[in-house]
Amino acid sequence: MNTEASSSNCGVVVSVRGSVVDVRFASRLPQIYSVLRAGPDKQIVIEVLAQQDAHHVRGIALTPTQGLARGMIVEDTGGPLKAPVGKAVLSRMFDVFGNAIDREPAVSGVKWRSVHNAPPPLMRRSTRSEVFETGIKVIDILAPLERGGKAGLFGGAGVGKTVLLTEMINNMVGQNAGVSIFCGIGERCREGEELYDAMKQAGVLPNMVMLFGQMNEPPGARFRVGHAALTMAEYFRDEEHRDVLLLVDNIFRFIQAGMEVSGLMGQMPSRLGYQPTMGTELSGLQERIANTDTGAITSIQAVYVPADDFTDPAAVHTFSHLSASIVLSRKRASEGLFPAVDPLQSSSKMATPGVVGERHYRLAREIRRTLAQYDELKDIIAMLGLEQLSPEDRNVVARARRLERFLTQPFFTTEQFTGLTGKLVSLEDALNGCERILRDEFKDYPESALYMIGAIDEAKTSSQSEHAI
Repeated sequence: MNTEASSSNCGVVVSVRGSVVDVRFASRLPQIYSVLRAGPDKQIVIEVLAQQDAHHVRGIALTPTQGLARGMIVEDTGGPLKAPVGKAVLSRMFDVFGNAIDREPAVSGVKWRSVHNAPPPLMRRSTRSEVFETGIKVIDILAPLERGGKAGLFGGAGVGKTVLLTEMINNMVGQNAGVSIFCGIGERCREGEELYDAMKQAGVLPNMVMLFGQMNEPPGARFRVGHAALTMAEYFRDEEHRDVLLLVDNIFRFIQAGMEVSGLMGQMPSRLGYQPTMGTELSGLQERIANTDTGAITSIQAVYVPADDFTDPAAVHTFSHLSASIVLSRKRASEGLFPAVDPLQSSSKMATPGVVGERHYRLAREIRRTLAQYDELKDIIAMLGLEQLSPEDRNVVARARRLERFLTQPFFTTEQFTGLTGKLVSLEDALNGCERILRDEFKDYPESALYMIGAIDEAKTSSQSEHAI
């Protein structure tokens, strides 16, 4: 990391409480967000978050504090935390300090920039609305993503957020001519290693950068890794004029890290134990993800929803920043309908006739209406049986069940587990399939023929193979 130490300004550690360190400076107080270094090889990094009085600052350690003791000398580096930017960062993996963690030599030929930047002013922002295709049927039809927008994947533990995010990377990085940046905030190191290997095998690493602040790292490091990733994204957007795909797993861990930092700093918690500054901290990060006249940052973020409660303040605050919300349902996952996207709860501001076109808009509404009617009829079916429904209602149920199965899709990233070859489906093929199901073209086909296929014509071949068996 860049250490332009102003050695004249040194302080002394007064107290160490977990990750919170109080330091006394006799002459000049360091500024807020200044980085301090301490320890034998100056390997303990502390970020100043508060000036207590004329001589004391309180900071949060971004590294473990083992070996730090009262009376130790602390050096003020004279600047904030910095991230490396430049073409040399491509195909590499970094931690929050910009150190390479991919067992390759240290990165060279880069500039170092502060991770604390202001969002672009409104004058520079672009207002163009364009759809960003993912090749995943249920998303492209019912919750289309916006190029240069922010999309959230919401779901509880174990419903497939990371799998869906990885599949999107696999589908988009190949066709996306820009740069992809993956930021792992407070997630498992196993997932990071698997993603790195998968991207290497797919041959897409040359246009990708990865940053990780894993769940075993101190809260300060997890809290800042998102800012470091955004600094790199802003460089590619503003200096290289390239489109950037920013993938964040998991934005809830960013809020959680802020909550830990806030608690350690002694702030009074607000509702459900969250930090009082949660809205400001989240906005500070999200508002930097923007389209400008030079390029666009498109962001896809996984959002863990505590206890599947969508009224949780973390989920509510995140919802307000997004242009598309993709909600994953535990019930659908338990029924084997993958991706487990809930079509009735997921939404996108792009799903308007002016953006996606009249035909797409009309079809999406018809699909939602059919699935919603089926949802209402489920209670009657459970109590009285399918036979008690009117012929029209039975047709609705048949269409809805076939739509549900058609909206499942085998993923490239899960081939080794399912044995099914992954499928990338164009928007036109996906719309055609739904239109033909709604016209009752497949009412004589078994439901299973539409399960885990790509384009709709595969239903005929899978149906024939079933009859042959």
